[in-house]
Amino acid sequence: MSDSFNIDSAEKISGVVEKIKYQNDQNGYTVAILKSGREHITVVGVLPFVSEGDNLKLSGKFVVNPSYGNQFSIESFEHQLPKTAATILRYLSSGIIKGVGPSTATRIVEKFGDDTLDIIQNHPEELSIIRGISKEKALLISKEYSKQYGVRDIMLLLSPYEVTLEKCIKIFKRLGTDATYLIKENPYILCDSSINLKFELVEKVAHDFGISSDNHNRLEAGIIYILRENLLNGHTCLPRHKLLCVAQRLLESNESRINNICDNMISQFKVISEKIDNTDFISLPEYANAERYISVRLSATKENLTSICKIDDLEIEYLENKLGIKFEQLQKQAIKDSFDTGILVLTGGPGTGKTTTLNAIIKLFEMRNLNISLTAPTGRAAKRMSELTGMESMTIHRLLEVEWTDEENSKFARNEKNPLECDVIIIDEASMIDSLLFESLLRSLKLSCRIILVGDADQLPSVSAGNVLSDIISSEKFPVIRLRKIFRQKNESLIIKNAHAIINKTPIDFSNSNDDFFILKRHSSSEVCDTVVELCSERLPKAYGFDSLKNIQVLCPSKKLDTGTLNLNNLLQQYLNPKKANQPHMSYKGVYMRVGDKVMQIRNNYEVSWIKDDGEIGTGVYNGDVGFISDIDMRAGTLKVRFDDRTATYITENIGELELAYAITVHKSQGSEFDCVIIPIIDVPSQLRYRNILYTAVTRAKRLLIIVGNENIVTQMADNDKKTLRYTLLKGYFDEV
Repeated sequence: MSDSFNIDSAEKISGVVEKIKYQNDQNGYTVAILKSGREHITVVGVLPFVSEGDNLKLSGKFVVNPSYGNQFSIESFEHQLPKTAATILRYLSSGIIKGVGPSTATRIVEKFGDDTLDIIQNHPEELSIIRGISKEKALLISKEYSKQYGVRDIMLLLSPYEVTLEKCIKIFKRLGTDATYLIKENPYILCDSSINLKFELVEKVAHDFGISSDNHNRLEAGIIYILRENLLNGHTCLPRHKLLCVAQRLLESNESRINNICDNMISQFKVISEKIDNTDFISLPEYANAERYISVRLSATKENLTSICKIDDLEIEYLENKLGIKFEQLQKQAIKDSFDTGILVLTGGPGTGKTTTLNAIIKLFEMRNLNISLTAPTGRAAKRMSELTGMESMTIHRLLEVEWTDEENSKFARNEKNPLECDVIIIDEASMIDSLLFESLLRSLKLSCRIILVGDADQLPSVSAGNVLSDIISSEKFPVIRLRKIFRQKNESLIIKNAHAIINKTPIDFSNSNDDFFILKRHSSSEVCDTVVELCSERLPKAYGFDSLKNIQVLCPSKKLDTGTLNLNNLLQQYLNPKKANQPHMSYKGVYMRVGDKVMQIRNNYEVSWIKDDGEIGTGVYNGDVGFISDIDMRAGTLKVRFDDRTATYITENIGELELAYAITVHKSQGSEFDCVIIPIIDVPSQLRYRNILYTAVTRAKRLLIIVGNENIVTQMADNDKKTLRYTLLKGYFDEV
């Protein structure tokens, strides 16, 4: 058996693996000593399933590591299995096969000699004649041995397409020992959500394997691909006519063929079709099922808890006297509705008294000895909620006790069979909750649990697919209290005044008359970039004592163009954390990351391990978490990121889940507040000149907001009340209940 990877290299060496000094089981990164003739050479690189005693042919180049000296950096390798009894014994004794240690290896090799590996692979039942090996253990040994070859075969098949070891292992776990056969028959099986290779990549594989462009597997995979890609735009479904129009262009197929394929997928429940307002929508099953469940569950909660628990004016008056405050009418109504109904939405802009109202609701529920849980979609939002209420708040993922299945998929320990104990749940920053997460949360609640959703309905919707808060409000099925009166006007804050001006369609105050809201007018993208860098690196730290990384956040409407996050992150990194000689670094798609860099996690990963300052160990980092790179070990292929009070360890394969975060998109800033926010506004694409983008950005600032750019574009954004379009089924499902 030979493993070969077709990567051009300058030098080749061969020899026997004398010692494994380090090996990462997840990504195969290995540091080993290779005996080549009379030389002992340190080799580093990806060597999956290699053990001491293996004969290898390596391609790569010799490099000088500043810390470890001369090394051979591996670009490709060929692996020859041991053939003699002596080399097989050393191979098996290394522990390469789970369940086979030195003593077991000795007994097996003494019995079967040079035929040992053939027996293990093809005749495992014969192993059971050896003392200490049952039939069950014999099959397990063979399975573990075959697993290595199964993964190796997949790597060989897919190596021209740069499919990672981690993906190859996932493919093997999903498809088993017949994986290569199944892939050759239908490469589009690799698009399955449990494997999730990109459709464009699988297209290359299919082309090389001679799969017809009209193959039904290809057309089905293309339709699923379009639906999954649009999840990234927030859509849980698409109008059928739009979906099929895009599919015809992408797949270069005719309308009749695509329609027939879509009908077949509907009949096989691969996609779900729903008619809402005389329009046919197509959705992935998990999203249609989630939104159907949300609509039914909320409606049931409303019906079951209406008027069970009342509160009167005397109790509210008692609380006013105790707290020394006077509630305005809408606040009183919110307090009453939280008791009178099973569902309440409490919304309003900054300074309108949401926190005061919420604290009153909490105290009154506590007076009735009800068990209350506080939660929010992100760690930062949960932490802020704890600070404002004085009660423990945690992320939804932590509340639901996220865990891993054997198939490496995430699930929640809390569900219908193991519900949360709370009588009341209060969910802050509810505009950030996507459909799948909200479904999981609802499944964890007792039917008698009251649900209070707190958020700002004028902000952007969730990063992930769905429009939960907006759909609940627009359904008009549940009580909604929108607080409007501004209470928090410390020093006549222009941040708060202008935030409400944006929402109320009144002129923004650009006078720079206060010390917390400024516009610095610039006439070109280059001037804006220069000013942003100067503010972050010099002017603001000097004038306000701000830490450039911890107190200041640049928020951009988009990733692209000159004033997008990609370019500004590159510029800000150069000034705030410049490259130093011999400094460890890692790169992903041309972006270099160094110790000290500010980074953001861009997708949920429940597997990344972390340790807290108090020694608590756990796993899981989530979309939007911001931290700082604290260590990079290039030899081990690991990177550590400090997130508040915990340090997470990333392997090489997961580096792509991090982005530089000196500048982040407005969408990614949801649920967070920053002492100082800088917003570059000059080359904003027309499709992003929305009021809710500007409003969300402005309301992220606590002490200081600076807009750098063109005042006219700011005004255009404030005037454009068209909300970001999201296709969902939820509101339609509410209408049916």
